[in-house]
Amino acid sequence: MDSLTQIVLGAAVGEAVLGKKVGNKALLYGAIAGTIPDLDVMFGAMTDTITAIEWHRGFSHSLLFCVLLAPILGWVVNKLERKYSLGWKPWTVLFFLGLFTHPLLDAFTTWGTQIFWPFENRIAFNSIFVIDPLYTVPFLISTVWLMFYKRDSKSRRQLNKAGLVISSSYLLLTLGIKTFVEHQFENRLESQNIAYTQISTRPAPFNTLLWNANVDTPNNYLIGDYALLDSQPIQFKSYAKQREASNSLLDFPNVQRLITISDGWYIMEQKEEQWYFNDLRFGLIPKRDGTSMFSFSYELNLVNNAIVATEVPKTTTDAKFLMSGLWERLKGN
Repeated sequence: MDSLTQIVLGAAVGEAVLGKKVGNKALLYGAIAGTIPDLDVMFGAMTDTITAIEWHRGFSHSLLFCVLLAPILGWVVNKLERKYSLGWKPWTVLFFLGLFTHPLLDAFTTWGTQIFWPFENRIAFNSIFVIDPLYTVPFLISTVWLMFYKRDSKSRRQLNKAGLVISSSYLLLTLGIKTFVEHQFENRLESQNIAYTQISTRPAPFNTLLWNANVDTPNNYLIGDYALLDSQPIQFKSYAKQREASNSLLDFPNVQRLITISDGWYIMEQKEEQWYFNDLRFGLIPKRDGTSMFSFSYELNLVNNAIVATEVPKTTTDAKFLMSGLWERLKGN
């Protein structure tokens, strides 16, 4: 999830653990804990594109990382906050929960989180977009509001509990909506007698009313969308896999790494002698000219007998057009 959301979650967790004893210091240290796992992007900026993708939500989002770091932070903060005479263990609990709830929340998004690093499998429930105001805004309001109450105030505890309960309930609701939406896509495929091997669904940006689906068929991928307010049947657009045309690229280790990252949901295409690797997990971005581009696409170049991947940049114009069309699509077809 986005940084603000993780800060709010970490702060609320810190408040739940030690708010009654240390007041707003619990919010502060919880917010710090909730931020730490995403510092992996700083290390990613120092390396190549593929390695940066592999590192993100890797070790720093793992249970092992939280177990190792929490006691260290707990010991340090206990030294800094001697006046509370809590000892290092309560602070360690705060930091562990503040750290670990970060990857747990990230696991509900599409990118995937290596909670059980060093095992390579990433957990991705694909039920919430990385920025979702319905999750964050109520949570943020309750967390900021409680700061103005004394640490032993009953209202303070109730506000924090409300924020945690409402946000957690919303996460569970997204799983229920996802299950319902998947049935809609599956029923539509069945009604059209379309044979497929797997289907992957995810919410569109900033909401859980509009959903996208990738459908894997023998020779093509089908991509469609469905809004909860739709009255018309789901329509799918077909994209050729082009596996035979891109077979020569499979011998390059970096291409295999990209395939692993995309969990097998990819299309490699050639445009004017230039090859691109498209990660299908994040869907399409519509453009003003009526075409569309994949949200995450990488230009592949041969440098010193190795493939180098460079992410294709997205423009602010594309983002503005996406937002304007998104609101209309949410209303149904």
